[in-house]
Amino acid sequence: MVITLKGIKEPIAGELKEFDLRFKEAMKSRVPLLDKVTGYIVKRKGKQMRPMFVFLCAKAMGGVKESSYHAASLVEMLHTATLVHDDVVDEAMERRGFFSINALWKNKIAVLVGDYLLSRGLLLALDNNEYRLLQILSRAVKEMSEGEMLQLEKARRLDIKEDIYYQIIKAKTASLIAAACGAGAASAGADDDAIEKMRMFGEKIGMSFQIRDDLFDFGTDDVGKPLGIDIKEKKMTLPLIHALENAAPSEKKRIIGLIKRHSDKPDKVAEVIDFVRNSGGLDYAKKVMLRYRDEAIQILEEFPHTDSKESLKNLVMYVTERKK
Repeated sequence: MVITLKGIKEPIAGELKEFDLRFKEAMKSRVPLLDKVTGYIVKRKGKQMRPMFVFLCAKAMGGVKESSYHAASLVEMLHTATLVHDDVVDEAMERRGFFSINALWKNKIAVLVGDYLLSRGLLLALDNNEYRLLQILSRAVKEMSEGEMLQLEKARRLDIKEDIYYQIIKAKTASLIAAACGAGAASAGADDDAIEKMRMFGEKIGMSFQIRDDLFDFGTDDVGKPLGIDIKEKKMTLPLIHALENAAPSEKKRIIGLIKRHSDKPDKVAEVIDFVRNSGGLDYAKKVMLRYRDEAIQILEEFPHTDSKESLKNLVMYVTERKK
């Protein structure tokens, strides 16, 4: 069976359609320039994975309620805010094949738009007395910031070990997916135990999602992500970390030297990619990714069977088998 996003969305198709309308409305402001920028963001939205997790988890835990729409909007606003700010920090000129906000409107406006989205999301929760959702999502934003800072700190020395790598991706990527799942369960009125289980489910799949993304950097599939971009940015990902940990001291020193001093040279980046491929780094990372995927599915099995639960399972498979 071929898993498609359309099939995954089927149990929540109506809810996602309603969410789109509400999200556009929630983004509106009294400033024409701000509306122009946020309108550009809305038109170029991605797959909306995180709102999908919110609605599927809510439906699996009893049903989508008004609170679920608040949760999905809050998650998407916070996620979008972090992406806008990330593009400024990374000096990225593109996002999902389109010009980034900072490329079109410069850094100052991009930072302010990110701030607006963050505050708009927080106000949406407060105006609707969604304190539990606010608690869940605020924790994720804190963890994301900590993860970014930890990565920056360690990247300077290129000394990231496997345990630190897991710490970084758990905070940077998995925390928001975990929050989306936890918030979805909370919005449906689930108890604390069920909310925590759904949060852990999201964390496991978030870890798997990031490792899949890291594998793209080494050309495992024909994808939109440029080959070797993580190496050029001196990011230590799991395939590279494992390859370095199992290399002879002289080879390890040589590869780290290439990354430190020659990451802007395509032939040297290609040399690092070949080293990782030939050292079993990709196979190892795939095994870890699948382990996290299996752990996520095991958590799901504790809940009663529903169409939404089946879609969550398929979404887990889609995330780890995606081609871009």
